[in-house]
Amino acid sequence: MRGNRRLGVALLAMVCGMVGASPPPVTLADPYPGDLELARYWVSEKFDGVRGYWNGDRLLTRSGATIDVPDWFTEGWPETVMDGELWAGYGRFSSVSTLVRTAGPEDPGWRAVSYHVFDLPTHGGDFDARVPAIRRVVAAIDQPWVVAVRQFHVADDAELDAAMDAVLARGGEGLILHHGGRTHQAGRNAGLFKLKPYQDAEARVVAINPGQGRLQGMMGSVEVVTPDGRRFAIGSGFTDEERANPPPVGAWITYRYNGETANGLPRFARFLRLRPGGPPPEVEDQTRLE
Repeated sequence: MRGNRRLGVALLAMVCGMVGASPPPVTLADPYPGDLELARYWVSEKFDGVRGYWNGDRLLTRSGATIDVPDWFTEGWPETVMDGELWAGYGRFSSVSTLVRTAGPEDPGWRAVSYHVFDLPTHGGDFDARVPAIRRVVAAIDQPWVVAVRQFHVADDAELDAAMDAVLARGGEGLILHHGGRTHQAGRNAGLFKLKPYQDAEARVVAINPGQGRLQGMMGSVEVVTPDGRRFAIGSGFTDEERANPPPVGAWITYRYNGETANGLPRFARFLRLRPGGPPPEVEDQTRLE
């Protein structure tokens, strides 16, 4: 039975690869705007992993590609649709990204990966109702690598700041705030906000600038263009290994920055990582419309 299911998933993945994968209807978080009625929001840690959407039969990336996980990883999972994050620990985004993109299901690295469930997209109720439902679904799965993301309330900005400090102290990247009264809505403006000590965004590499001095023979910076057409160089945040093997022209990267200059360019932009899966959702959406 399991072998037939595996064969069916493989055939379906092959068909999807031929006709183009359909992205699952995931929610996307907007930057934290401040001045929210915090009592109406559930707060959780934002885990720096790879999005995994369980459609009741297989795990999908945000772009709709099948994630080839080991059989044991999803054995016994219900038909209930779940949205979550594949996570391998603090500071280990690159390892889980590599597993998802290039490693097969036999790779022992999967033993270090957990699936953190933060939503039930087809539940039908608002998030206040979905939070206890998530806990029940995960409890029924009863596998140590499947975790219900802890959702909690804060009374005011001081408690929110304290929660943020606690996450950052253990190596986390920030918080997610989800309005309790909102039903599931794909895309942005979903009552979902991310709070970080910095901002991040995506850009496409359009040129490689050579290094000088100590960086002679390596990349000095990359020229990038944002989805809205702003062009600038990013020269910090790279390891020497990344400078020796820089992101190729045409690749999409994620960068961090702290506000914008008077000219509207990111301030203190620094490389964070190569973006797996291609362009960000807004660019993918625009491409499909063209």
